[in-house]
Parts: sequence; structure tokens; C-alpha cells
Amino acid sequence: MRGLKVVPSHLYYVFFLFMWIIQSTTVVDVSGSHQGIPLSVVKLWASAFGGEMKSIAAKYSGSQLLQKKYKEFERSVRVVEIDGIKLVKKLADNMEEMFRKKAEAMKRLVEAAEEAHLQHEEDPNLQYEYFNAVLINELDQEGNNVELGGEFILQPNEHFNNLSVNLSLSVVQVPTNMYNKDSAIVNGVYWSEALNKVFVDNFERDPSLIWQYFGSAKGFFRQYPGIKWTPDEHGVIAFDCRNRKWYIQAATSPKDVVILLDVSGSMKGLRLTIAKQTVSSILDTLGDDDFFNIIAYNEELHYVETCLNTTLVQADITNKDHFREHLDKLQARGIGMLDVALTEAFELLSDFNQTGRGSTCSQAIMLVTDGAVDTYDAVFAKYNWPDRKVRIFPYLIGRESAFADNLKWMACANKGYFTQISTLADVQENVMEYLHVLSRPKVIDQEHDVVWTEAYIDNTLPQAQKMEDKQSPVTTVAMPVFSTKNETKNRGILLGVVGTDVPVSELLKTLPKYKLGIHGYAFAITNNGYVLTHPDLRPLYEEGKKRKKPNYSSVDLSEVEWEDKEDVLRNAMVNRKTGTFSMEVTKAVDKGKRVLLLHNDYYYTDIKGTPFSLGVALSRGHGKYFFRGSVTVEEGLHDLEHPDVALADEWTYCNTDEYLEHHDLSQIEAIKHYFVRAEPHLKCDKELIHEVLFDAVVTAPIEAYWTSLVLNKSENSDKGVEIAYLGTRTGLSRINLFVVPDQLSNQDFLTAEDKEGVFNADHFPLWYKRAAEQVPGTFVYSLPFNAGSENKSVVLASTAIQLLDERKSPIAAAVGIQMKLDFFQRKFWTASRQCAAVDGKCSISCDDDDINCYLIDNNGFILVAEDPSLTAMFFGEVEGAVMSKLLSMSSFKRVTLYDYQAICRTYAERSDSSNSLLDPYFALFATAKWLLTELIILLVEFNLYSWWQSDFTAKAEKLFPTMLVPCDIEYPAFISERTIKETTGNIDCEDCTKSFVIQQIPSSNLFMVVVDNKCSCVNFKPVTMDPIEIMYNESLKCERLKLQKDRRRPDTCHPFHPEENSMECGRALDLTPSLMAVFFALLTALFPR
Repeated sequence: MRGLKVVPSHLYYVFFLFMWIIQSTTVVDVSGSHQGIPLSVVKLWASAFGGEMKSIAAKYSGSQLLQKKYKEFERSVRVVEIDGIKLVKKLADNMEEMFRKKAEAMKRLVEAAEEAHLQHEEDPNLQYEYFNAVLINELDQEGNNVELGGEFILQPNEHFNNLSVNLSLSVVQVPTNMYNKDSAIVNGVYWSEALNKVFVDNFERDPSLIWQYFGSAKGFFRQYPGIKWTPDEHGVIAFDCRNRKWYIQAATSPKDVVILLDVSGSMKGLRLTIAKQTVSSILDTLGDDDFFNIIAYNEELHYVETCLNTTLVQADITNKDHFREHLDKLQARGIGMLDVALTEAFELLSDFNQTGRGSTCSQAIMLVTDGAVDTYDAVFAKYNWPDRKVRIFPYLIGRESAFADNLKWMACANKGYFTQISTLADVQENVMEYLHVLSRPKVIDQEHDVVWTEAYIDNTLPQAQKMEDKQSPVTTVAMPVFSTKNETKNRGILLGVVGTDVPVSELLKTLPKYKLGIHGYAFAITNNGYVLTHPDLRPLYEEGKKRKKPNYSSVDLSEVEWEDKEDVLRNAMVNRKTGTFSMEVTKAVDKGKRVLLLHNDYYYTDIKGTPFSLGVALSRGHGKYFFRGSVTVEEGLHDLEHPDVALADEWTYCNTDEYLEHHDLSQIEAIKHYFVRAEPHLKCDKELIHEVLFDAVVTAPIEAYWTSLVLNKSENSDKGVEIAYLGTRTGLSRINLFVVPDQLSNQDFLTAEDKEGVFNADHFPLWYKRAAEQVPGTFVYSLPFNAGSENKSVVLASTAIQLLDERKSPIAAAVGIQMKLDFFQRKFWTASRQCAAVDGKCSISCDDDDINCYLIDNNGFILVAEDPSLTAMFFGEVEGAVMSKLLSMSSFKRVTLYDYQAICRTYAERSDSSNSLLDPYFALFATAKWLLTELIILLVEFNLYSWWQSDFTAKAEKLFPTMLVPCDIEYPAFISERTIKETTGNIDCEDCTKSFVIQQIPSSNLFMVVVDNKCSCVNFKPVTMDPIEIMYNESLKCERLKLQKDRRRPDTCHPFHPEENSMECGRALDLTPSLMAVFFALLTALFPR
């Protein structure tokens, strides 16, 4: 045909080869490449560095050998897809069984306590020497045991964190403001001695039990095993069992409460201070299943939080603290219109009850006032009689008893209780009285409801104080103890509450981490949606030493699984459903500096017999698959006992806690006992230990391989590589040192100090997780952020070992090396001096003054820079213009993360009514002022108090201008786009153009960045990773307060009982304060809790 020419076949070949090269490498903005930074030279440097580092990492880690060994077993293993619903149900059954054992132990204590009380006759003259927790082993000046002390044998016990305890006896703690030898206490201590035998028996039946106790309604606390209690530096023990959540929750039913606070002119001075403290103490007795609001009244009504004038809010820590802040701002003025306030309270309770959002159980009005001129029969007749569903609890503030009869009548006519509070020392004891009234219906019904608390830490207990920052959250199972004597039946006498703590770490032992995969995890929530356990829960913060966050026990699931914007997962779990849910998640790792993009499938169900629900998250891809191998027991045990082998400390391969004879066994020894001795009492996870044996056999050859490298003196002569390590899906690890331990640059790596670098109960090591998300056969390099000073810094290189060559393949193991940072950096600078010029004269070099060379990782952190001080910094902070361009070109992307458990520093607001004494000088002076005021009060009105108080309070508050408070923050993380292999670009600055080249390092997560530094580009700001506090305006704050997420009410409710004796409804106090009360008030003023 005319016009057509025949093209030689070899030209077609050249053309297609050229097109293949172009398609295999994605280049962005090539046309704008600056001729001063040749892409080909940078590519050469990157290739040379990448090739050498992969050679070193593969050689010393033994990755190719290990991959080969797993391949050899490929045909004998069986890959299994994990059935998430089946798995979560199995785990829930395991937890249910564990919880059931704890509840049965408490039932035995209840039965023993009620029987002992039934057989006991109250003796007001009883004298009985008991082991007082504070006085045991105390001697007087003559060397004799003090009264209520005596010799009490204490021995360290590993099960109780090596604290010194007595496993045969309990001790008794009495609050500081109570008399050790009070008749009621001595009688209670005497009959409750019967619990010692049951404590010991429970512990023998279930050796996983820890602290067991009985909290008496009289105020004393019996604790097993016995332990020495030590007062604080002021000689005070702040603990009172009756205001602990486990006690209140077990003793009463959920309740809706409106607190009426009199702020009329007669309440000025000390009265208002006592009244506010009374309200605060009432708030302390409310828990997550309760709802409340506070209305201050004079001639008008003042909702303490004006935003919430038509509703009640859940009594969680955040809401209670919010109301306390507003409470401090109230001032007394005008006259009190109690009838208007009572009417508002009744209507509020009625309207709120009809919404169905509250407790829908008990209802109460707490009236805090210094008097009532009427009994307000008309109000009660209209809103509360004849059913009397709302109980009235009046608290008369002050010494005058002129209005006591009216207030007591209100209480008696409405099934409540009246008390009079004349000093700060009276507050707590009198507030607690209402709990005994609310417990009456439950006692008469003889309903021993088993209750479970949210996860919490009680710092006032001796075991917590002695553990300091090693304390961990627990949940408590508790049951009420009733008087069963016929003569007291209609009085509904609560004797106290028994309880035992279950560490959250104990729950994690029931969860087989190996079945959850590398990124998978289990979590549990309460009926209120609060997290019981979750790997992202952070209850403590560090400032000097670890401290509890203010709202650590009420972290909602939506605050850790924040990608679930519609609360689909949360609400399903709160409502105790069984089902599945999926969503894409961004998981922050490495102290929040890095991010993993995952797609999680969630499976959930309820834990029967508890208010908890359990969830399991499995990541898609390799996280949904598990494999089973097979080797002989003899082979496995032989290789498991190699000296370089270790098993995950926090994983349970065999239960060595249940029987005493197994306590001293390591997990490897326990596995050997299980197979060799076939001990019937030793319980092991059969599937896990068989897989451990398989991994031990497959990984055994690497020990000899590493040893050969150590023996070859020509290898690693500069000791740049320090450690080789591997970990498998079963928690088995092997470690080999190429240098002596003292020469290690990072001594903490792969030790218990390196929390993110080892297998834990709820997560795989960080290096393992990151390697699993890297392209198979490539290494992920990172600079640990806690590696110490520059000359001690290290670089980690890790890679994953896949079982099969496909996406569904489980990750069998991960291996890696630790090398010195300066060794790593030398390799980089050596590679960057290479060039392909025939004459050896390079057109560009990293030594040139006109360019800056960097090595960054896939999250943008600098591993190598000419300025050593830039190491570990975020690239955007150093080269803001280049990072901005990379983001705009989609070479990197910004991922926004949220932290709803953050702690922010803020300026402390001044509180005019605060009675906190922050300095010993002011405390002493103010205490003297208080004592003098107490004398004057008998003659004059109380308003002298507020005049004296304000000056000293203002001075004290200047000492601490800032404070740490809970806050919400958002912060960025950055991640590279995998498809970008190399990128060049120009940046238009104010008076110049800045060019750069970024080139991926082959077989790694690293990038070489070469930047033209002749152009400074000062008009571009640094790109930082600084967090930003999320600020809420008043409207949003109001909406957040009003927002009530789904919650499930407790299954039982005991609001009232027809046989209840409501005539026991209170008393007025003697006008003369006791010596003990005055003394305790002094302590309260000096040393506020």
C-alpha cells in the first residue's frame, strides 16, 4: 500500500520496552524538574543505598532462611478463616465462667455474714481486741504492742504484687473520723470475724482471686488478705467504704435526683460553704446509672447549669465536675421561696420520667437549706401523695433547730430522712444516711443483686498506694448483706456490702491474642457504653509520676472507636445484641506519631450474668486467617527449650495461677509438664501450645545461622549490627546479640521497659505490626522515638514472613535487626557520593552547599540529614515548602486523628467560694480563723466567714496558676502514597523557584529527598504535627451536655416496698459539737481531701 513503511521488529521491541519502563515508575511533575538535581543521579544513590541495606538486613536477620523454612512446611499446614461470631461467643463464654466464679465467692461471703449477724446479740458493753489495719505491728515507747495492734505476720506474696500480706487473717480499717472502739463498730467487727474462714476458703477454691472485703454500713472495712495501712503525711486515711461506687451501687437502686440548694441571704458565710460541701458529697454518692440536676433558689429559681433547665443528666464524672464548677460561683442573697422550688423539682422529675431516658426507678429530692417556714402540704398533696414515689431528704444547715420540725415532717411524710449538719465534719456522715433509706426496699425484698462496676483505680487503698505508678484498673463484683432478723424486717437494715476486685489484666488472660491476629484486639464495655478494656484506653497520664485522668473511668466506646460516627457499633453492644459491623479505621501507633490504615470487621455479643458486652476487631486481609501446623511433641519440646527462645510474658499458654504447685513454673516449663508429666490439674490452651511447638521447630535453624555470623570475625567488624530478632504469631521470640550486652546502644529494646516493642496481652510488637503492612519481601526501617541521645540512637529494620504467596496468606512471623544509627547514616552518605560519570566527576553531590539531602521514612520522619540535630524530626518542620508540595501532589497524605482522652494545660479559674488551702502557711492561718469563727458563730451571723476567707483564698490560688484538665484534640499524621516511586517538582516562592527530587529507596519504606537550598522559600510555613485543642462554643457545650447516648438500665429496680417502716425518718443533732467532730473539722480544714 502507498504511504506505508515497514517498521523493523527490533524497533517495536525497543518501543514497548520504553513504554514498560515509563509505566513501571510513576513520576509526578517531571516537566518541572530542575536541571541542577538530575533525577538519574538521585536514582543511582537510592538504588545503591537500598541494595546495600537490604543485603545487610536480610543477611543478619536471616529473613530468607526463615521464609524458606516456612515454605518447606507449606503443604503440611492448614489455613483457616476465622469465624468472628463463633470466636467472640467463645471468648464471652470464657469471661462469663470467670465472672461466675467471682460472684459465687461473694455469695458464700453473703451467706456467712448474714448467718453470723443472725446469731449475734448486740452488746453495748462488748470489749473486743481486733487487728486494726493502721495499728498492727505498732509499738509504744516501751516497746509493747499498742492497743488494737498486736503482732501480725506479714509476708511478701507474688500473687499480690509482692506486697506483704497475711493469707490467714483479715484486717479492719476504721475511718479517721470514727472512734475505733465505738460500740456499734466493735459489735460489727466481732460478728464479722466469721468471714475470715470464708475468705481463706474462697482463695483456696479460686487462687486467681485477689482482694476480698466487707464494707460495713457502720463504716468499718474488713479486708483480706490482711495488709498494713499507712496514713498519709497528715496522719489521715481518706478511705470510707460507704462512699465507694461498689458499695453504693450494691446497696441502692438507680435513682433520679433533684438537689434544691437554698441561696437566700440567711445562707451567707459558713452556712453556704457547708451547703455546697453537702451538695458535693451528694454528687459523690451518685453513679453512672443515676441522673441528677441542681436548682438553687431564693425568690427566683437558678438552674446551676442554665443550659439544662428542662432535663436531668447522667451522673458521670464529667457532668458532676461540671456542676461543681458552677456550684462554686453561687452567692447568697434575697429570700427563699421553697414552695416554688419544690414545685419545679416535682414537675422536672415527672416530665423527665415520662421521657424514659432516666433511671425510671427511685426518685428523690434533696433539700439543702437553713430552714423552712412551712410544711408545704399543698405541694406534696398535689405532686406526691398518696403514692409518695418521690422521697424527700432535707438537710438542715446550721446549729439552729427552730425549723427542724417542719423539715423532719417533710421527710417523714414522704418516705425520706432528715438530718442536721452544723459543721463541715458532719457532712459526709449525714449525707450517707439517705443511702440506707433507699436500700430498705431491696433489703425487705431480700434481693441480693450482683453488681459490677466500671473499671477504676482506688488510690486510697493501701495496695494502690504501695504500687504507685504500677497500679492498674479493676472492676469490682459486689453484693449487699442484709439483716435477716425477724424483728428488724420492716426496717430493712443493710449490714453492708461484700466485694472482690477483678483486675482488667485478668480479663485479658482469657483472650487468645494469637487468634485475633496482628492488628486484631478484643474489648469490653459496660451497660453505659463505657470502656472496661480496650487497647486504646489510657487511664493514666505522666507528670513526674503516673496519675489518674479525671474522667478515666467514663471513657465512652465512641471516644476510642471514633470513626463510628453514628454509634452503630456502640449502640448494638450497649443493647446486648450479637452481630457484626465493618469500617475503615486509622490506628495511631508509636506514641501517636505514625498511623496505620486498616479495614476492621467487628464481632460482638453480651457476657451473660454481667452488664458487660464483648467485642472483637479483626483486620481484613491476613488478619482474618490463621494456620495450623503439625510437628511431633518431641521435636517441638526439644527446640522450645533452646536458650534463645522466649514466650510472651502476658500471654497464657498454661494456667499456672490456679494451683500452688504450678506458681513457680515458667510458661515453657508448664508446657513441658503438660506433655511429659500429663498433670491433670494443669490447664493449657491446647491449640496454642501445639502451634508454639510448630513455630519452635520451624525457627530453630535460625539459631545456628546467627551463631555462624557471630563466629565469623570478618563479618560485622565495625559492630554496626547489634541485635537480630524474630517473633511469631504464637508469641514465640528469638533474640541474638552480635555485641556484648554492655555495648548495646538501646538497652531497653525487646525488654519489658519497651512496652510497644514486645508482645503484650493486647498487642503485637510495633515492629511486627509495621512489617506486616509493608510489601512482602521488603523491610520497614524506623528510628525508635525513645532511643535516647544521638550517639546511642539505633535504627530498626524489620520484614514479615508470609506463609503463602497470596493476599489471604497469614503472616507467620517477622524478623529484623537493630543497628547503630551512625552505621546506617555512614552507608547513606557513602551511597550518595556515587556517580556514573566516566571521568569520575559527579555533576552533583550531597556534599555540595547548594543542596540538602535527607532520608525520610513513609511517615515523614528524618533518619539522615546533614545536620544531626534534625534526626527524628518531622520533615515538614524542616522543609515546610517541600512537604506542602508533596501533600498537594498527593505524594504524601495528611490523616487527621482525634484524641478524646487528652490532657491539656489551662489556667485555673478563680473560685470565690473555694475553701482549698494550697499552702501550709495559709492553711494554718485559715484554720485558726475557722476556729475563732466557730466561737463567734454562736453569737453573730455567719457572714464574717466569707469576709475573712476571700483574702487568703485569693493569695493561695496565685501559687498554682495552671492546671491539667481533660480535653479533646485533633492532630495530623502523614503517610506516603505507595504508588509514588519518584517525584520531582518546583515550588514558586516570592522571588525564586525551589526544586526538589524525592526517590523511593528500593525494598524499603524510605525516601531520599534532595532539595535545592539556594531558594529559602520563607513564605511557606513549616508543616507541623502539633495537636490542636477542639474548642466548643457555649451552644455546642450545651448540646454536648444534653446529649444522652444510648444506655441500658440495670435489670433490677427496688424503688419502694409496702412493708417499709417510713417512720424512721431522721433526727436533729445535739447543739454541742463533740470533741471528735471538732478535731476532724480541724483536719478537714488543714488537709482537704
